[in-house]
Amino acid sequence: MRIIFIGTGEIGVPALRAIQESSDYELIAIVTQPDKPVGRDQKITPPPIKAAFSASGVPVLQPAKIKADEAVAQLQDLKPDAIVVMAYGQILPPAVLEIPRLTCLNLHASLLPRWRGAGPIQASIAAGDAETGITVMYMAAGLDTGDILLQHKIAIAPSDTGGSLHDRLGDLAPSSLLEALPLIAHGNAPRVPQENARATFAPKLSRETGRIDWTESADAIERKIRAFNPWPGAFTTVTDASGKSRSLKIHSATVVDHKAPPGEIVYADERGFIMAAADRSLSLQEVQLEGKRRMSATELTRGTRLTVP
Repeated sequence: MRIIFIGTGEIGVPALRAIQESSDYELIAIVTQPDKPVGRDQKITPPPIKAAFSASGVPVLQPAKIKADEAVAQLQDLKPDAIVVMAYGQILPPAVLEIPRLTCLNLHASLLPRWRGAGPIQASIAAGDAETGITVMYMAAGLDTGDILLQHKIAIAPSDTGGSLHDRLGDLAPSSLLEALPLIAHGNAPRVPQENARATFAPKLSRETGRIDWTESADAIERKIRAFNPWPGAFTTVTDASGKSRSLKIHSATVVDHKAPPGEIVYADERGFIMAAADRSLSLQEVQLEGKRRMSATELTRGTRLTVP
C-alpha cells in the first residue's frame, strides 16, 4: 500500500515511524508545514515531522497552502493508495481528499464526537474527563466529522498534564493505525457515523487561553493548570514591590481548603503561596515570574514580594 503521511506536530512522529518501519507499506511522501521562525531569536525551525524524518530519504513536501493547485497536482502525481493525516494544521480540500485510491484517514486525539477541533488533549483534561483516546476516522469536508473506523481508549490520570497526555496519545497512535490499515486494504473496515448531537468542540489554543479566571472553582483551575502545561501555560497577573504588573506562570498547584475573595493572595511567604478561587484556594507549587526562571513557589516568595493588581 502506497501511503502519503500528512502531519506537522510531534504527536504524529510515532505513527509515521510505524508506517516507515513496516514492510507492508510504502511511505512515498511526507507533507508538513513550512519551516517558521521560533522563539525569542526567531530562528527558522523545521516542524517536528520534518526534523525527525528529513534524513530518511522520503520526500518531504512543505506547501504553504495544501489547497493550492500546484500542491494538489503534486500529490495527484504520486498516486497514493491511502493518505494518513495527524495534527497537520490545515484543512484538506475536497480535491486532496479525492486523491487516494482507497481513502484518507485521520488520527484524532480524542474519542469523537467529543472534542472535535484543534485542542482536544487540553480540553479533555480541563473538563475532567475520565478517559480519552485515538480515533481513526475517514476524512470528510467538515471539521472532524467523518465516520469512525475504530477507537482506542486510555484513562486520564489525575496527574496528567497536556504534555504527558500528548505523549501517551502519540504512543497509542501507531497501534491504532496499524490495526486500521489492513482493514482498509482488505475492504472490510467498519464505518460508524458520528452522533453529531453529542459533539463538543475544542478550539485552537492561544496564549490568552491560559489566563486564569479566579472566579472558577479551585478544582477547575487546577485542571486547567495541568491541561495547559506546557502550552499555552496557565498564568495570572501579580504586582511586585515596585508596583509593576507582571505575569506569573503557574506550572503546578494543589487544591487547599482556605477561603478568601477570588484572586486574592491569601499569603505568599515561608508558609507557602496560596491564591483563592471561587470556593477554595490553590497552593502554588512551581511558578515562573515574568523575567525569571522556573522555580518553586516558596523559593520565589523568599526573594519577591507580590500582591494582586
